[in-house]
Amino acid sequence: MRADRLARLTETRVRRPGAIAEAAALRRRADSPVGPTGKCFVIAADHPARGALGTGGNPLAMADRADLLDRLAVALENPGCTGVLGTADILEDLLLLGALDGKTVFGSMNRGGLAGAAWEIDDRFTGMTAAGIDRLGFDGGKTLTRIDYDDPATPAVLEHTAHAIDELAERGLIAMVEPFIATRRDGRTVNDLSTEAVIRSAAVASGLGATSAYTWLKLPTAPDPARAAAATTLPVVLLGGEVADLDAQRDRWAQALEAPNAVGLTVGRSLLYPADGNVAAAVQKVVDLL
Repeated sequence: MRADRLARLTETRVRRPGAIAEAAALRRRADSPVGPTGKCFVIAADHPARGALGTGGNPLAMADRADLLDRLAVALENPGCTGVLGTADILEDLLLLGALDGKTVFGSMNRGGLAGAAWEIDDRFTGMTAAGIDRLGFDGGKTLTRIDYDDPATPAVLEHTAHAIDELAERGLIAMVEPFIATRRDGRTVNDLSTEAVIRSAAVASGLGATSAYTWLKLPTAPDPARAAAATTLPVVLLGGEVADLDAQRDRWAQALEAPNAVGLTVGRSLLYPADGNVAAAVQKVVDLL
């Protein structure tokens, strides 16, 4: 990002913080959350708020905010990239940059379970609220809902996720729930990505809240994606995670997208920070897949 653009963002935040709400009111919203192909492609950028700044072997890859915004702008310039997922700080910068017109926007809601923290499973709702998402004219909220059968903090995580689903549904907003069966191993929280674990997490997440009318699930690509998708009738978006071989991962996504309730992809770091540095080309590979 050019220094003058970064300076304008900071100047606006200092002198005209109301400009964020003004930009939100003027934003042209997406006609549909899945776009003209019937599939969505949402670029994810809510990792920094949880202290998860690393990718591709660089523990601070996402630490330069101006660089991250540049990469997000490149991704969102592609018409096939239908939306973005982020915390308020990032989404508001993108609003001020005029990068969200015609895109579906999801606000990340719980980021309190900092990566590597002893309390990581106790993922408090420290991010966007349903009221704030609605006020800015965004389209939905996202929750990270990890289920550790050995951690007594898990019931509170499930309860707070259910409340968030209800609060979003009351406003007619999508609740994108990202569930995992997780465990603590060598001092780290580790997600179980087996087909059986994905099925179990999908079954639990599908039943949260007073209504599932607006709930989508954000699921990893299981070894048997058809069995995993069959665990729910809710719309499913496939997450990206840390992808070492994008071409091989595209083949796995293609197989998983054959499920009738698979409505798209939500991918972040692997496309924003590809090994060759070419964000536009990495994004286009996913667009071509859809």
